[in-house]
Amino acid sequence: MRNVLITGASRGIGKEMVYEFSKNGDRVFLNYNKSGDEADKIAEETGAVSIKADISKSDEVKKMAEFIHNNYGGIDVIVNNAGISQIKLFTDINENDWDMMFDINMKGMFLVTKAFIGDMINKKKGRIINISSMWGITGGSCEVHYSASKAAVIGFTKALAKELGPSNINVNCVAPGVIDTEMNSHLSEEDLEQLKDETPLCRIGSVSDVAKTVLFLASDNADFITGQVLSVDGGMVI
Repeated sequence: MRNVLITGASRGIGKEMVYEFSKNGDRVFLNYNKSGDEADKIAEETGAVSIKADISKSDEVKKMAEFIHNNYGGIDVIVNNAGISQIKLFTDINENDWDMMFDINMKGMFLVTKAFIGDMINKKKGRIINISSMWGITGGSCEVHYSASKAAVIGFTKALAKELGPSNINVNCVAPGVIDTEMNSHLSEEDLEQLKDETPLCRIGSVSDVAKTVLFLASDNADFITGQVLSVDGGMVI
């Protein structure tokens, strides 16, 4: 049984990944920060272990790592999923907006990976899957800070893949397109129809589309794949 840590796993794509990895027979550690009731419900349904931690704070990540190591051993798969978004004109973005975006979307990824990478290096085996966005590839108007943070995730992935390859650790990135999640609930029906028209597969993505891709990258079928950015966007970014 593998130990799989999924950050930001109480809602949306993260939540679906808990179900997918649990069905696969993995022991899942469901990290959350604010949605405690939802996390407990998911844990009850899947057998996952829910752990509260603000991943942007090193002391909370350290406590999470100590809890897992002391009670369950090491981590075999890290899915760095936790993230936030914000739509704002660049001229309206303030320093707090910028710092919060990078603290959660990028610094959190650094802290979590740093806390558990020793497990993988010691075993000479492991999987790290980071969640970026299509806007990390192309950039999104009125989402400069979000796009910049998600572009940083891609650079982080590629560099770490090169560094950890000799330790037989695969590091990959998934870049979702428009996915039917709470994060996109602000979109109107008109907006969604326009986005469907702009997507070659003519539909909005589901959380399952992304979760199954992550599960694939964590599987033995992806043994010779590392440092890649796999777009799950219906062909929107080609």
